[in-house]
Amino acid sequence: MLGPADVRELAAALGVRPTKQRGQNFVIDPNTVRRIVRAAGVRPDDVVLEVGPGLGSLTLALLGAARRVTAVEVDDTLAAALPATVRARLPERAEGFALVHADALRLTELPGPQPSALVANLPYNVAVPVLLHLLAAFPGIERTLVMVQSEVADRLAAGPGSKVYGVPSVKAAWYCEVKRAGAVGRNVFWPAPNVDSGLVSLVRRTRPPATRASRDEVFAVVDAAFAQRRKTLRAALAGWAGSAAAAGEALEAAGIDPRARGESLTVEEFAALAEHRPRPSENGEGIR
Repeated sequence: MLGPADVRELAAALGVRPTKQRGQNFVIDPNTVRRIVRAAGVRPDDVVLEVGPGLGSLTLALLGAARRVTAVEVDDTLAAALPATVRARLPERAEGFALVHADALRLTELPGPQPSALVANLPYNVAVPVLLHLLAAFPGIERTLVMVQSEVADRLAAGPGSKVYGVPSVKAAWYCEVKRAGAVGRNVFWPAPNVDSGLVSLVRRTRPPATRASRDEVFAVVDAAFAQRRKTLRAALAGWAGSAAAAGEALEAAGIDPRARGESLTVEEFAALAEHRPRPSENGEGIR
């Protein structure tokens, strides 16, 4: 485990200063790291994917609990240093560690066994895109525990009818059952962020919502519905459907009130709506 002095010593030796550009805030509290591993429910046979391992605080704890840890780090200096930290601090588990020097948003394959769990202190400036990309790219990920900005945690875990329910909520629900898993104070980080943090647990659905529509088709209607979230769905989906009238017909065919707003729909209702998107006609209007 790395304590506050260890983290600062490693950073000084590497000439590293956390940058806002990459959303770097290093965890310096061993108890928080242990709490994350417990909340993630890491099992001895798990292959864990970690994103943004930084100096290795969470990495070391994960290696003590899982069969294998694959860490993805975009920072050149941190990526070069982490394998040595693992060998020095936990030599008996070094063979179970792999470092991938890459941007997680562009990650499409990993060396060795594929991950069964994702556990990460995600860079806050790209947390939602990274999370959704990895859930799509690695369907073998069954369980996820991420630490994100508190407001983002609320949005990811929100249900229909909530004021913060939106695109991240619906898209995360396409893949997983999502819930808040606790709050994290600012003083466990170096440097301390200007925002509170939260843990989010995501458990992969056995199967996505039953629909003839593809994921991309469902996500397209989700994006359209929340692009103008104050409007009724009949108005907000006019561009998606080809016209307000066509949107109204699609909504009625899906059994959804055209006067409703996107924040009231479940992921299953969005999937049903995607099935009824009008086909474009030559004059650009939707047809039944």
